[in-house]
Amino acid sequence: MNAPLPIPPTWTTGSTAAIKTGTWRAALAKHVQAPSPCHVACPVHGDIAEWIGQARARDFHAAWQTLSRHNPFPAVIGRICHHPCESACNRAGYDEPLSICKLERCVGDMALERGWAHAAAATARAECVAVVGGGPSGLSAAYQLRRRGFAVTLFEAQPELGGLMRYGIPAYRLSRTVLDAEIARVVALGIDVRCGQAMDSPEALAELRAAFDAVYLAYGARRQKRLPQLDYSRPWVVDGADYLACASRGAPPALGTRLVVIGGGSAALDVARSARRAGHEVTILALEAEADMPAQREEVIEAREEGIVLADAALLRGVNESATGLRLDCVHVRFEAGARKGQFSVTPLDGTAFTLDADAIVTAIGQDPDLSPLAGAVDCTDTLLRTDVAGRTSAAGVWAGGDLTSTARFVSEAIGMGERAALAIERELNARAGADGSAALPEPRALVELAAINLHYHPTQPRAADQRLAVAQRLAHGGEVQLGLAIEQALAEAARCFSCGTCTHCDNCVTYCPDLAVQPAGDGYTVLTDYCKGCGVCVKECPTGSMTMLEELR
Repeated sequence: MNAPLPIPPTWTTGSTAAIKTGTWRAALAKHVQAPSPCHVACPVHGDIAEWIGQARARDFHAAWQTLSRHNPFPAVIGRICHHPCESACNRAGYDEPLSICKLERCVGDMALERGWAHAAAATARAECVAVVGGGPSGLSAAYQLRRRGFAVTLFEAQPELGGLMRYGIPAYRLSRTVLDAEIARVVALGIDVRCGQAMDSPEALAELRAAFDAVYLAYGARRQKRLPQLDYSRPWVVDGADYLACASRGAPPALGTRLVVIGGGSAALDVARSARRAGHEVTILALEAEADMPAQREEVIEAREEGIVLADAALLRGVNESATGLRLDCVHVRFEAGARKGQFSVTPLDGTAFTLDADAIVTAIGQDPDLSPLAGAVDCTDTLLRTDVAGRTSAAGVWAGGDLTSTARFVSEAIGMGERAALAIERELNARAGADGSAALPEPRALVELAAINLHYHPTQPRAADQRLAVAQRLAHGGEVQLGLAIEQALAEAARCFSCGTCTHCDNCVTYCPDLAVQPAGDGYTVLTDYCKGCGVCVKECPTGSMTMLEELR
């Protein structure tokens, strides 16, 4: 056995622990959990990096539980979300953004296949809350409140729950089996559902306020916007929402062969594609140029694949009716968006007039909420119910959200509003009960940008390819157009995630620190202030942006 090496004569302690090099630094390293761009962009503020990390580790049940903290409908949202998280993804500045939406669908579908259920509340509360509207926002609020132990009664005017998800989004985009299963799982928490009951007057609202400790209004936008150029008493003019509701019941109206759909949003695309499946020849007339249409880009691509004609950047001027059908007088325009959503101007372009022949017209240019049941009871603008950021209205004990209060008109936005209102209701009811109804505000944290990610640890990889049902099968059988990812595809996609701001416990910060100043501590790491020289090596070698440098002023 070799003899121990002699201690260098300049060391008097036998250990470097006495050499407190931390006095040299001007900045201190710190382990943090910071918000990723996708988290901030997500309408429900989902913990995206966390659940993708759990899926990457094949703990799909934990991934579903993390998803469900904020969104009880991952299989639904994974099919229909406008996915602003993907536009914000740091990976977009490197190769291609992560396919977050498809990953969410994969986890959501697995939860349905394996029969995973939401855990019941640990403690029952005495307070009861009324939720008016069984669409995405009302269901989201009911879910969050019931999970916290409150008694929830859900009132829905239609025969079934789902709102826009059922009566507005066609089955070729959202399978009714998936929708029914995710709604049933929420209701199974013990929500009292009363379908066929509308809150249709200020008196009905007053009765709810008297009978319940809190009320959440989310009955959507039902009043169709209409074009002054059209006579809606004529049988050849149909409102888009009415058409979609009939189509969702399997009974689209008979409107002849040639159909013109007016509008450029997702609803117009849904009408056009549903009509195509009903056997119509379809043309879409949109004010916006194709690149500026508010519909999701993939919807436009799929509509063109299905043989739908697009007449974009165009305006209807008038309609001439004859024994052989309709002739629509149109003109191309320059469309200019205004400062706020819904504001715009159009300028007809000289010499661009054209005509379209049709048998019927369906308009899908938007909807406004019916505010008459709230007259005099709650403050409203011309078109929306007025609330604060937490969904509180001017009436005590009444909150609201979804399309009733916002022009965002996305299912994920409605779900997020339902959750925020539920948390506000919980704080209010806690305060009434004498409990601490406030929660400490989270400390502001800097967004993790691409520059904070060490790309050496993330080789370029192609994004999972979108897969769609063949056109002939779509039109023949009405099956879901967008297909999901197989497990191995999902795992490969999850491996592309940078986990921005979410530590993966790789220990690089420990391994590369030249002063042994970083040590594991619980679920994270601690930096020993006596020894950190502020060199920043741990920050440079962190693959997720979970180490940062803080300037020290002394």
